[in-house]
Amino acid sequence: MPAQARIKGIKQSPRKVAVVAALVRGRRVDDAITILEHTPRRSALAVRKAIESARANADYNHGYKPASLRIVEISVTPGPRLKRIRPAWRGTANPYQKKTSHLLVIVDGEKRQSKSSTKPENDKVKKSAHKIARTKKKES
Repeated sequence: MPAQARIKGIKQSPRKVAVVAALVRGRRVDDAITILEHTPRRSALAVRKAIESARANADYNHGYKPASLRIVEISVTPGPRLKRIRPAWRGTANPYQKKTSHLLVIVDGEKRQSKSSTKPENDKVKKSAHKIARTKKKES
């Protein structure tokens, strides 16, 4: 199961964020972060944070090797628009909208070797067997 990260409510137009997201789509996570560090756009910071969050989720929650991660999907969707009014000539008002974006990053890679510890399960089996034995002694 691939790891993912979402950032909601980025205070930038989806079109501007999508331009930066297209730069790193399909790349390795380490390469993408390097590219974004050298990209002179404000939305590069939000995209980089989302990718770093997805990498951390993959490492700690899903057990992936951080060096093997690739960006499987990166999508930008429009968020809610804030409607505002700008004062204009002769007492009129011009409406405008402040656009926001949502960003979804999905990464996938190679899983780490899991340490097979049978000790917790053996403890559970011993405890349940002990409880059964105690209930049988009480009955007889």
